[in-house]
Amino acid sequence: MMELPEYKPTQLALRNGQDMEEIWVAYQGIIYDVGSSRLWRNGRHYEHWAGQDLTKELEEDAPHAEEVFKRFEKVGILKLPPK
Repeated sequence: MMELPEYKPTQLALRNGQDMEEIWVAYQGIIYDVGSSRLWRNGRHYEHWAGQDLTKELEEDAPHAEEVFKRFEKVGILKLPPK
C-alpha cells in the first residue's frame, strides 16, 4: 500500500474548488478528493465547504457517517499542529 503524503491545514484550505481546481475535504485525519461528486460542485455541499476538516461538523449534524467517504479517493493525511 502506498503511503499518503501529508498536508497542512493551510495546504488543504487551498483545495476548495476556487483557489485551486482540486476539491478536497478531510475527515478523521484523512484527506479525500470529492471533486468527482456533483454534490460538491463549486466546493460546497449544503452548509459544508471544501478545503476544511469536516470531522467535527459531520459528527455533530450530518445525516450520514464515514461510509460516505468510501467512494472517494484518499489523497493525503492531514498534518495537524501539535497541541
